[in-house]
Amino acid sequence: MSEIRDINLAESGERKIEWVKRNCDLLRMLEEEFTKTKPFAGKKVALSVHLEAKTAYLCKVLAAGGAEMYITGSNPLSTQDDVAAALVKAGLNVFAWHGVTPEEYDKHIRSVLEVGPNIIIDDGGDLVHMMHTEFVDLIPNVIGGCEETTTGIIRLEAMNKKGELKFPMVRVNNADCKHLFDNRYGTGQSVWDGINRTTNLIVAGKNVVVAGYGWCGKGVAMRAKGLGAKVIVTEVNPVKAIEAVMDGFEVMPMREAAAIGDFFVTVTGCDKVISLEDFKVMKDGAILTNAGHFDCEVDMAGLRAMAVEAKEMRNNIMGYKLPSGQWICVIAEGRLVNLAAGDGHPAEIMDMSFAIQALSAKYLVEHSDSLNEKLIDVPTDVDMDVAARKLAFMGKKIDVLTEEQKAYLDASL
Repeated sequence: MSEIRDINLAESGERKIEWVKRNCDLLRMLEEEFTKTKPFAGKKVALSVHLEAKTAYLCKVLAAGGAEMYITGSNPLSTQDDVAAALVKAGLNVFAWHGVTPEEYDKHIRSVLEVGPNIIIDDGGDLVHMMHTEFVDLIPNVIGGCEETTTGIIRLEAMNKKGELKFPMVRVNNADCKHLFDNRYGTGQSVWDGINRTTNLIVAGKNVVVAGYGWCGKGVAMRAKGLGAKVIVTEVNPVKAIEAVMDGFEVMPMREAAAIGDFFVTVTGCDKVISLEDFKVMKDGAILTNAGHFDCEVDMAGLRAMAVEAKEMRNNIMGYKLPSGQWICVIAEGRLVNLAAGDGHPAEIMDMSFAIQALSAKYLVEHSDSLNEKLIDVPTDVDMDVAARKLAFMGKKIDVLTEEQKAYLDASL
């Protein structure tokens, strides 16, 4: 029961997954453990995450633990068809292909939900949203779920505030072993990997505008600085703006930054961060990218309507000519640049994030009778255990508190 592009692509996907496995010590360890303990035996897991090799290996780890997997992508352009084929060949259920239409995307989401999942693993909130709107009758089957992204957590918190969230969700993105590394180092590296391989242009000496200075924005700005760029940060939060200033970056409103930027990266989780008025003052040849979950941060609809001409400037780069004559270039249609124009985060980074995902799902199953809150943080001991194991795999050691030191700290509380 699958809907993919071409099963004959499986061999290429298998090689990609095997490479990931070689470089994911934590997931490999969990696969061995889950194979023995079967924590998900008899459970159906619906998963919507960017469907590339790291996600595929997470799916295989959960399947090794007894889960019946139903898998789809979380972005129309991030699914890799050979990876989807490899999962189907391995006996998992996949509903996804690269370049789905909005209608096909929704159909695939429905396909993984209509089986009546017990656990939901979401990236951006589309599974949870559709479960609450179209599959209300199946909600009693759901033990709970895990949310991977900042954007998804924002949606969950809005639902919970309105009293609409009907089952527990673990805020995986809030775990230290997720956002401190995945969001900062993963996004920082993978965004520039996507931009550099797509444009083949130098970054050194250019003005890079980073919209948003959360953990993802910090990573993007840090890597841009490392590539030799002059970095400008735009923000709406004064505290984060001060952070950016003290980290050595220029801070100004987007309208001012729009006139001097060469590269733009939006990473805010908000809508129309780069707007019609911003386009009008941009340089000829300015390159726009988005690293937020949804393709609304750059006002693509407005840009297309404003343009007097559009053409493909280079593979995966569309150019839009404005009435004033300058061309604005957009990578990957304004979708997630690190996945729609690259392979996503490095394997070693996703090793931590997906270990947190797997252990959070296991936590939901083990505590299904005692989950009272609808929004749950990753337990601290899970976070610390993942960190300790990862550190050991890296060949590093740290100090351990003596009993005397523990007593001193306890007395200070």
